Amino acid sequence: MKVLAIDTSNFTLGISLVNENQVIGEYTTNLKKNHSVRVMPAIETLLRDCDTKPKELTKIVVAQGPGSYTGVRIGVTIAKSLAWTLQIPLSGVSSLEVLAANGRYFNGVISPLFDARRGQIYTGLYEMEKDSLKTVIEDCNILSSEWANQLKELNRPVLFVGQDVDIHRDAITEALGELAVFAPVQSYNSRPSELAFIGLDKTEVDVHQFVPNYIRMAEAEAKWLEQQQGK
Repeated sequence: MKVLAIDTSNFTLGISLVNENQVIGEYTTNLKKNHSVRVMPAIETLLRDCDTKPKELTKIVVAQGPGSYTGVRIGVTIAKSLAWTLQIPLSGVSSLEVLAANGRYFNGVISPLFDARRGQIYTGLYEMEKDSLKTVIEDCNILSSEWANQLKELNRPVLFVGQDVDIHRDAITEALGELAVFAPVQSYNSRPSELAFIGLDKTEVDVHQFVPNYIRMAEAEAKWLEQQQGK
């Protein structure tokens, strides 16, 4: 089984090709460049370098959000198009779950996070159980200070991981003190190979029904609804 994984849900662009017990190839960049222009050439390059033809793929896995609204849409659209064209299964994985996998050797719970502006974060709480991630608290959109106070009640060490951790470090440390552990910079980016392996066991979804998981509406959508309700 050859699985192609695609993650454009945030700043990092990640593509990987794996089989059931091997990472065949992996491509990751952390650059301020347009994902829509770069993702298909990245896929083509990876497949070519790994001597793999598209028809040899047996499944597509995509990071379905939360994260950048535009980035999530790009990845999901390409994944759906490839799965439909190649007539192979498609599975989606939480972008936060993929990031949480970077803390697989941490003795405690893991809180991956992405900045959601105005003091808010996208986050969830995970824990490694044997060789797989277990969801402790479902993904959510919440004030970082409120999240830290909620985690304080667990009285357990919490690993915070993600590129946006430093934005919220003060609020987290103020509430959790020594219970807060911050991952090193080399663990900030999600690994597309982790996405692929997590997706191997995820339920296949209907290509036409599959949608991104934004967790919250874009600001423009929220304002539009407010205007409609006011009429």
